[in-house]
Amino acid sequence: MLRRFAIYLSLCLLLPVAVAAQSAFIRDIAVEGNQRVSAETVRSYMRVESGQPFDRGELDEALKRLYATGLFADVTFRRQGDVLVVAVVENPIINRIAFEGNKAIDDETLDSEVRLRPRIVYTRSRVQSDVQRLLQLYRASGRFAAVIEPKIIQLPQNRINLVFEIDEGSPTDVRAIRFLGNRAFDDSDLRKVIATSESAWYKILATTDHYDPDLLALDRERLRQHYLNNGYVDFRVVSAVAELTPDRKDFFITFTVEEGEQYAVSTVDVEANIRNVDPEEIRGQVEDQAGETYSAKRIEDAIQDIKFGLGEKGFAFVEVRPRTERNREDRTIALTYRVSEGPRVYVERIDIEGNTRTLDPVVRREMRLIEGDAFDTAKLEASRRRLRAIDYFSNIEIKPEPGSREDRAVVKVEVEEQPTGELSLGAGFSTSEAIIGDISIRERNLLGRGQDIRLGLSLSLRRREVDLSFTEPYFLGQPIAAGFDIFNTNLDFQDESSFDQNTTGLKLRSGVSLSEATRFNVNYQFRRDNIKNVGNNASQFIKQQQGVSVTSSVGYTLRYDKSDDPITPSSGFISTLEQEFAGLGGNVRDVRTQLRHAHFFPITDNWVLQVSGRGGAVVGVGKDIRINRRFFVGGDSFRGFAASGIGPRDIATGDALGGEFFAVGTTELRFPLGLPDEFGLSGRVFTDYGTAFGVVATGGVEDDITPRMSVGVGVTWRSPFGPMLFDLSQAVIKNDIDETEVFRFSFGTRF
Repeated sequence: MLRRFAIYLSLCLLLPVAVAAQSAFIRDIAVEGNQRVSAETVRSYMRVESGQPFDRGELDEALKRLYATGLFADVTFRRQGDVLVVAVVENPIINRIAFEGNKAIDDETLDSEVRLRPRIVYTRSRVQSDVQRLLQLYRASGRFAAVIEPKIIQLPQNRINLVFEIDEGSPTDVRAIRFLGNRAFDDSDLRKVIATSESAWYKILATTDHYDPDLLALDRERLRQHYLNNGYVDFRVVSAVAELTPDRKDFFITFTVEEGEQYAVSTVDVEANIRNVDPEEIRGQVEDQAGETYSAKRIEDAIQDIKFGLGEKGFAFVEVRPRTERNREDRTIALTYRVSEGPRVYVERIDIEGNTRTLDPVVRREMRLIEGDAFDTAKLEASRRRLRAIDYFSNIEIKPEPGSREDRAVVKVEVEEQPTGELSLGAGFSTSEAIIGDISIRERNLLGRGQDIRLGLSLSLRRREVDLSFTEPYFLGQPIAAGFDIFNTNLDFQDESSFDQNTTGLKLRSGVSLSEATRFNVNYQFRRDNIKNVGNNASQFIKQQQGVSVTSSVGYTLRYDKSDDPITPSSGFISTLEQEFAGLGGNVRDVRTQLRHAHFFPITDNWVLQVSGRGGAVVGVGKDIRINRRFFVGGDSFRGFAASGIGPRDIATGDALGGEFFAVGTTELRFPLGLPDEFGLSGRVFTDYGTAFGVVATGGVEDDITPRMSVGVGVTWRSPFGPMLFDLSQAVIKNDIDETEVFRFSFGTRF
């Protein structure tokens, strides 16, 4: 009984103490360890105030809120009587961020990927997040073995330098690409379809032989398009799996496919309800024929051709819907093109985007459509061609969009600018000239105004030439080009013709387009030529030419271009006629005529046959033709022969005298070399044939009209330094006194 009374008495005495302890109030909040963050700021983050009880739940929430600010590396609470003491350890401030060990990706690219910045509070979570971003960047570039370790360098005042130490590792190559389920096409055929390629020792410049998940997604679509274009409408890619080797250096990629059955076209119909348009006329735009293998690409081409044909008649936004009816038993598809008429529309406005450097008027003046014109697809295509011809843009897209009303269209022109500055270097080697070289600097879009300025310097043991040219394509705001050339040339013809030549001159030019395909240029030229340093053993004909001559001439050029592309034509033709009439002052009287024609024939994709010819004649008017007005054929104009390698020649001295007439033809086949596109290599097989003849001189001159001929091969490389051309040629029909050349190359770059 006494024991029970004692326990009861103890509980009565202790209970008030426990209740008092639980319900004690916070009299003050003291903050320790803070350096940058004020104590008042710490208290505001806690949301706990003086006068509140010491509640465990509230204090836990306050602790979480302080950590959530990212300002503190550590926070602890302790109670001293009725005072809550908050001890904090502040996270340091980042002073500087640096990268070490990176070579494949530069600092600027890496810095743009990280979210941390100087003067920002350092936290481990943010650093780890940035590490993952950097690793993703390296994996996208094919380096899955990259390792990134963040390091901290402590500085005074709780500051740090953050250094990302990077071991980039080697690019993770694609060791092998395999296909499962393919029967119609073998693995080698399908590898040519996809963008990803297997790594090999010779692919030193390739990038597609590194694993890239985005590229793999593109490969799936390429496979699908390839099979659809070959009639396999049920085709699907079941899976595309990339397996990383244990050493993390290579990938094995496996595509599992289901081909399905191949379908053919059974019938082709056109359903159209367009005013004043015969459905049979639309039918002529469709290439598909009954019995042919079904092809999705041919359908897309037919849709574009139908829209283009109707667009020429003023119908924009024509809707063409192909309908397919599949017969699974016969494995055939019936095609029906449903063409619906849209309203005639007019150009409401022209929007130009992407021209960050080129001024709007430079783009707008090449457009064949203006605001208020009736919409015309043919003019739209002509506009694209003209923009392509000025060669300021790497990509041009012109497309119509709906305007403010149904009969209005907005023409949207999206361009992607490319470098228009050129630094060109050239070199050649011949059996007679040894090495020659030239350098020129040019800006084809000066200040974004479309003006063309060029300063050239040719320098070798035998040539010193300086020329300055300027062209304003729209003189006084009109579609008339105007420009000038100033030049000074010193040529050493001692090896060919036993004399030196100095030329100083000025040329004024102007040109206008007569039509989309025809251009007419006119020019005036004044030049002073000095034939000097004639050798004692030179030809008598050369000795008679010694001294100064002054040429004052007018000329014109008429160019007719019906090629498909003004930069790299693959079909169509280009013809040019040039004439120059000398005698408006000076002491030179002659008429000089040149004619050039080139025809291009597409054989297959990327295979182009070029057949071209050029010829010329110079006729004296009451005076003999001076040597500097004659045609010297060879070098670039006739591969396989050196400069001035063919034509009239003094038998005794071997001096080239130049011809009054020349004709040279070329047949050349351009083709891919079967290497990946990233190599930028293409091949050429060519033959040049022609002659140069005609000279008024005393005896002892070889003037053989017999045609010469050469054959050769060449390689064009779109290198990182610019296009490089290599030609290896052999003269197979020649005269004993002709000068030959075996190898020639040139290269250049843009900036």
